[in-house]
Amino acid sequence: MAIIGIDLGTTNSLACVWHEGKCVLIPNAFGEVFTPSAVSVNDDGSMSVGKAAKERLISHPDSTVASFKRFMGTGKQFFLQKKHFSAPELSSFVLRKLKDDAEVWLNEEVSEAIISVPAYFNDSQRAATKLAGSLAGVNVERLVNEPSAAALAYRSQNQKKDGCFIVFDFGGGTLDVSVVECFENIVEIISVAGSNRLGGDDFDHIIANEFCNENKLNFDELSPTERSIILKGAAQCKLNLSSAPIGKMHVDLPGLRGALDITNETLARQSSEILVGIRNVMERALKDCGKNVDEIDQVILVGGSCNMPLVQQYVKKLMRDYSERITPFVNMPSPDAVVAVGVGVYAGIKERGSEIRDMLLTDICPFTLGIGTHNRSDHSRLFMSPIIERNTTLPSSRVNRYYTVYDNQTEIECMIYQGEEMHADNNILLGNLKIKVPPAPAGAESVDIRFTYDINGLLDVEIESVSTKKKVSKAIINKEYGLSDNDIKQKRKKLAVLKVDPFDVDEIRFLVARAERLYVEIAGFQREVLISRLLRFQEIVSGNKRIAIQKELVLFAGFLDDMEASLLIL
Repeated sequence: MAIIGIDLGTTNSLACVWHEGKCVLIPNAFGEVFTPSAVSVNDDGSMSVGKAAKERLISHPDSTVASFKRFMGTGKQFFLQKKHFSAPELSSFVLRKLKDDAEVWLNEEVSEAIISVPAYFNDSQRAATKLAGSLAGVNVERLVNEPSAAALAYRSQNQKKDGCFIVFDFGGGTLDVSVVECFENIVEIISVAGSNRLGGDDFDHIIANEFCNENKLNFDELSPTERSIILKGAAQCKLNLSSAPIGKMHVDLPGLRGALDITNETLARQSSEILVGIRNVMERALKDCGKNVDEIDQVILVGGSCNMPLVQQYVKKLMRDYSERITPFVNMPSPDAVVAVGVGVYAGIKERGSEIRDMLLTDICPFTLGIGTHNRSDHSRLFMSPIIERNTTLPSSRVNRYYTVYDNQTEIECMIYQGEEMHADNNILLGNLKIKVPPAPAGAESVDIRFTYDINGLLDVEIESVSTKKKVSKAIINKEYGLSDNDIKQKRKKLAVLKVDPFDVDEIRFLVARAERLYVEIAGFQREVLISRLLRFQEIVSGNKRIAIQKELVLFAGFLDDMEASLLIL
């Protein structure tokens, strides 16, 4: 049974497999690797998915839908042929189609799929993606962030190229920007930023609105069929601008006639809001990465919307604004297939493909996880207190201490949130947990709250009373994941190994022990130097960044070698 990788896209979806030592994009029934993310309900109640459904967007707009990925994790319902469908249900039809086509091409059953998601998908959106997999009859244990998949694809094709680069992933409905570092066999995501409401489809709507303005039409007052026709023409016009200085749009139908000529310069002026959104996402990713911009080596353009000259030129301008040094751009072969190749590589890693099994991909938490804490100025609105900050390497375990607020307080309630807002109620509430504490003056009693979060979206929360040593714990996981109580119990056992000091690694322990032994053998100023260097070593190790730790192990070992050599000279 095979494991496949799936890029579940807003516009198109692809499947990939590690086959005979390389990643192979799996063709569908039409012999094409791109399957449109479109679903239609036929008159007889049967379903059309992919290319056939896309064709029905104009002829049957009331029973056909696309771009539903934008609504994953929301309560939005789509009404098709007197039936209601959610975004996960519609996505499941696309996943089922990809799975069936893969089984035909591979001539074997597909046992599992690894699915890519935008880095900034929150817990509900990730849960909806896993639910779509369950509804499609495919086991989905692992979701991979799209920029992480792109980085993995890049690394698999550039094995000898260490460095730091930006992955700019701009698809039909989402934008993800991530800063990635490669060192030896490690691909580490340092920071991510993104928007689930910003993509190439927005340019289609701008061109469509400009067409309507030019021809004295009101887009909102047109019929669904007329709107679909105009949007299709706008998408083609956008595509034409990739290879011609002027994009031409022409519609000549009874009751619907008009034409539009538009240049990239004009489109850029009309798309100022989109471009500002791109800049904001880029700046957030660079700010969070903790690196000087001059340390960035390259920018990798990923996603179908990166084929637009307007997007390419704007990103180049942004890079020049930050640093004159960042000039090389890497246009991966077929930018809209890079993410699929990356999840295919990950599928190969999971299957322990001999060519890539030693490659290590580290991912990060794209959002902050924390609890609500007392707000003295407004008791009704809690402050957000982060425990696991966004861009923390996963899996991760962090603990913070909190104190009672009132005299004789006998209970502490932990309200668990996800998000970046200062006030907790502006973030996503994930759950709550309570623990009893002995009555005492305000601030006299305290609890340690530990969050442990894994790469598959399972958050384990543990509260321990400092004075009584009593503990309560709870697994916070979206119900839509469909895990049984036994599944969650098994996953929590795996998480338990993370609740250890980060120094619990043989090589790190050895170096610390060696430093402690040297401390005994030296004196005076050398001891101060050793202590200072050891503290730096411990700080880097506790940061949980794989590449930084890997480099620091070499540097600290060299430092200890030099210190040991000085003893021999003396």
